[in-house]
Amino acid sequence: MSTSAFTRVCDALWKSGNRFSDKGMRKTKEVRMHPDSGCILLRGGATLAALLVLASPLPLHAEPNEAEIDQGREVYSDLCATCHGRDMVNPGGVTFDLRKFPKDDFERFRNAVLNGKPPAMPAWRDKVGDEDVKLLWAYVRSGG
Repeated sequence: MSTSAFTRVCDALWKSGNRFSDKGMRKTKEVRMHPDSGCILLRGGATLAALLVLASPLPLHAEPNEAEIDQGREVYSDLCATCHGRDMVNPGGVTFDLRKFPKDDFERFRNAVLNGKPPAMPAWRDKVGDEDVKLLWAYVRSGG
């Protein structure tokens, strides 16, 4: 969704007072995010534009382009291939097969990369930036 389309959707929801249904919404404590528009519904019904989405080079459901996938492949080769295998093909250990990672769950992916998955996967918070995480996500979403 383009920035202007996103803004129009959020503006229309705000002005009309319409509320999202719970169906298809990601629930996290008291905040719900609409999966298509990226608008956020707070408990109690207030709707806000998700400005963080506007700042992201990878919109919520946009397909990554070839350049992002190639750059993500390079980051993956440098940081992830040792454990997760070349081209995300698991070398037979206990590591997660990233080709099976849910393609619509960036926050889960980001959390796993930055905070690790004890006891096997270390946290990479001090070693990778947001741009690297987004590029890795592009590569993982591509399926290798």
